[in-house]
Amino acid sequence: MMIDPLYSLSGFAVGMLVGMTGVGGGSLMTPLLILLFGINPATAVGTDLLYAAATKTGGSLVHGYARSIDWRVVRRLACGSVPATVVTLTVLSLLNLDGAAARSLITLILSIALFLTAIVLVFGGSIVAAYRARVSELEPKQTAVNTVLVGALLGILVTISSVGAGAIGVVALVILYPHLPMAKIVGSDIAHAVPLTLIAGIGHWMMGSVDWFIITSLLVGSLPGIFLGSYFAIRVPERALQLVLAATLFVVASRIAYDHATTAASIFTAFTRRAVP
Repeated sequence: MMIDPLYSLSGFAVGMLVGMTGVGGGSLMTPLLILLFGINPATAVGTDLLYAAATKTGGSLVHGYARSIDWRVVRRLACGSVPATVVTLTVLSLLNLDGAAARSLITLILSIALFLTAIVLVFGGSIVAAYRARVSELEPKQTAVNTVLVGALLGILVTISSVGAGAIGVVALVILYPHLPMAKIVGSDIAHAVPLTLIAGIGHWMMGSVDWFIITSLLVGSLPGIFLGSYFAIRVPERALQLVLAATLFVVASRIAYDHATTAASIFTAFTRRAVP
């Protein structure tokens, strides 16, 4: 199978940023595939999901070796995300993924997820502090229930847009588990992302919205990129990177939202002209 150097270079750049910031690759790769390469949104999401499953597996092995995964948290998240993913895939299978309705749904959810990720990158610490100042620590049973609900929300977001399992998931776990070390929060979030992205990716593959050529080319570049990014992570100011990344995501989300609004307006105009005699 041939390797496209442009996809590999893009994978390397995204891998570097993921390694340095810890932000999920879906926040970067899916918009890149849509805006830069002109890939159909459904194919971009499905391709990125299986790409993410491969990269997250490597990260989970590292965290598992370091014993920085709380499997209780992973199980709770999966109890919500796996059923939500299956239901969401069922709904998507009823749509024509190449049609206007599916494209509109995916771009809308993608832009919302990107906006949320950008907000979390900038204000995540303030959000956590405000929550803890106003809400006392939850009972263990309520924490478990809320974790399942967070997993369900992530399952829906990730299945439709491939975005949400990174920054959004981490902040939710920081709020729910204030006494859990950050290393275990990150490790648990990454471990949970493996079955989530794998199941969602397989579902998209069964619906024909996965490009294996692109996945291979991306992995060739991203794996060394993640390694180098992790190496330089302690040598580059993390806050500065987060702010730059948040600004980039905000711009990208605005562009996708604008394209979505333009498409929706065109469809609405065409519909009204057809409906009016």
